[in-house]
Amino acid sequence: MPEFWVSSGHHLCRRTPDGRLGVTDALLLAWLARPEITPPPEACFAERALHARLRKTPRAPVRPGEIAALADADARENWTFFIDFRDRLLAADSVEAAWLALVRDRVSLPPIFLDQLVHLILRNALDGCADPFTLRAAELMFRPQKATMLNGALTLADAEVIEARAVDPRANPLAAMLTPDPFTELDVMTAESAGTWWSRSDAHSMGLNLGGEPLSRAGLAAAIAAFVRHLFGAAVDVSPLNALEDPDFRWCVGLDAEGSAIGDALWAGERLADETHARLIALFRMDFPPDAPLAPKAFGRPCYLLLGMDREKTVRMKPQNLVAGLPFAARPCVA
Repeated sequence: MPEFWVSSGHHLCRRTPDGRLGVTDALLLAWLARPEITPPPEACFAERALHARLRKTPRAPVRPGEIAALADADARENWTFFIDFRDRLLAADSVEAAWLALVRDRVSLPPIFLDQLVHLILRNALDGCADPFTLRAAELMFRPQKATMLNGALTLADAEVIEARAVDPRANPLAAMLTPDPFTELDVMTAESAGTWWSRSDAHSMGLNLGGEPLSRAGLAAAIAAFVRHLFGAAVDVSPLNALEDPDFRWCVGLDAEGSAIGDALWAGERLADETHARLIALFRMDFPPDAPLAPKAFGRPCYLLLGMDREKTVRMKPQNLVAGLPFAARPCVA
């Protein structure tokens, strides 16, 4: 099986007996090397000393006064977030347990920290997956996407990649006029080209035809199912839908802010405006096994999952909504 998502850092973790990911010093050192944490050349002595000490002993306790002594306000904020994040990771038994605790406790952290954990969890949950469509679609769960219409189909591309290729017309109008649309040169995954994804999985440079390629929607459904099975221990089945036609519609979860708003409107019996309906880009049905501990209202019924895009055609999927919104009667038990 080819390697993929090396940038997740999964190879730096230890595998626990129950198949979770344990935090190691090597993983902490990788996070300490991130540009948000690495002191810039102009950093004060206190910040450089703190960083150097943690590079030697990544689990060393850090007192609030040490962070307060940093000269730069942004550095103080970054270090406050990072140490809180690190300490919560170390207090948990696994990366999975730490992420669930962060979500349940609604801890305020920069999205990048949560995205990194989801990246790791998905790499673990999808270990052994041989389908590039599932793996590419899973990237929606930890990397924002930009949407566009290509050849009549809604196509997603990594937002960071598109931003890097684009030229700001305000900064350089002439260059913006001469630079091709970053979407037109996008290499969109097809059944024939899917095999090339493995060699560039960490580049996130491949587009996903979500609107016109059934394998893409099936891949996202499979990724969601694997994520839920891994965290909740429930053998759910997720399948893509073209429309919601259930007269006994009882439970839904928005996979992003737009999907949540659309789900709330449907729950209230509202008729969606054409503009709102156009922002619904994917719809799924989740079925639960008979022994799943569900809330009484949801027992024996499916849950519908809605994914949307905002007015700027950005897709920001929030896998934490699955923790908060799925109708499990008890919290997932993760060692």
